[in-house]
Amino acid sequence: MKFNERQFIYGASPEIIKRAAELRKNMTVAENLLWERIGKKQIFGVRFKRQHPISKFIADFYCHSALLVIEIDGEIHLKEEIAERDEGRDHEMKKLGLKVMRFTNDDIYNNIDEVITQIKQELSNPS
Repeated sequence: MKFNERQFIYGASPEIIKRAAELRKNMTVAENLLWERIGKKQIFGVRFKRQHPISKFIADFYCHSALLVIEIDGEIHLKEEIAERDEGRDHEMKKLGLKVMRFTNDDIYNNIDEVITQIKQELSNPS
């Protein structure tokens, strides 16, 4: 089975798959900091994938076993039009049966332990 035929990418196009691969090579500082804490099955032995294609989107992090998307938002996400787009994106992902957690760069830089606690809580008590 080809990668773009797999269920866990929810029909992502070859272009989205290619763009995700490019983004994995150029992750932000905040994304790298979180990846250091959640990669390699460090939380409850669950696997997270980084810059993962999902339909027409690319999730910063995705755990298929928990159907959990984690997004890290920089300052641009404070702009009204970007925030509205994020809301629509979250809605689309929820329609796919996915849970979306959002954290800011500031959360990652200044309170990563609390971020990890919240992720653990979600993995322990999925809604």
